[in-house]
Amino acid sequence: MRIARFTTGDEPRYGVVQGEGDEQWLAEVAGDPLYTPVSGTGQRVELADARLLSPVIPRSKIIGIGRNYADHAKEMGSDLPDKPLMFLVPNTAVIGPGDPVVIPDLTEEVSYEGELAVIIGRMCKDVPADRVKDVIFGYTCANDVTARDLQRDDGQWARAKGLDTFCPLGPWIQTDLDPEDVGIVTRRDGEVVQDGRTADMIFDVPTLVEACSRAFTLLPGDVILTGTPAGVGPVTAGQRVEVEIEGIGTLTNPFVKR
Repeated sequence: MRIARFTTGDEPRYGVVQGEGDEQWLAEVAGDPLYTPVSGTGQRVELADARLLSPVIPRSKIIGIGRNYADHAKEMGSDLPDKPLMFLVPNTAVIGPGDPVVIPDLTEEVSYEGELAVIIGRMCKDVPADRVKDVIFGYTCANDVTARDLQRDDGQWARAKGLDTFCPLGPWIQTDLDPEDVGIVTRRDGEVVQDGRTADMIFDVPTLVEACSRAFTLLPGDVILTGTPAGVGPVTAGQRVEVEIEGIGTLTNPFVKR
């Protein structure tokens, strides 16, 4: 099931994406599917008539995972971690598909990072790896935008990855996905710059959720960014980045300068 958060000019609503390609439409559902069972209202909205929003705005936290692909760690000149490397991103960084990533004057060196994002579905703590499926609501695409100069200057990642608009999510949540081996392709102005598979993760999704839930109580709507494959690179104002994940869809965002 693909669950989208959208608007047609009024309050945000939720809908189940139906159809494929140019024939897609939204079957509106009542309430927030994270908290209430999916129940249709009978209303149909053409996808072309809706503006897709970030499928979730975390009320609590976004947990990023660093250096979770060996090739990416190598290209960054970093050692491989022996346990998941975590950082937090504020929810004010979240934007949706089509929204502009705003590059502030604070930075002159911004990179894209296409990633699979995990959406937590219920409050949980100390979840063993073999029960992780019970607490996952679904998956979406993410671009873990990073200010590399701030990352170097600060020596940690809160500012570099947490600037306003630096965490695009979307286009919707796919609830039926096996994340073990799916393709992640990132394009910059139409050119493929990342082409990886989740099978190459150092720590797979069950391991990550187990580790994160040992450190933090996870709440519905919390997001875990699972790391990025090799091929990260610069992006500047005027360019457009697409993150396409097999079985989910494509997240597209333009970059602009403030």
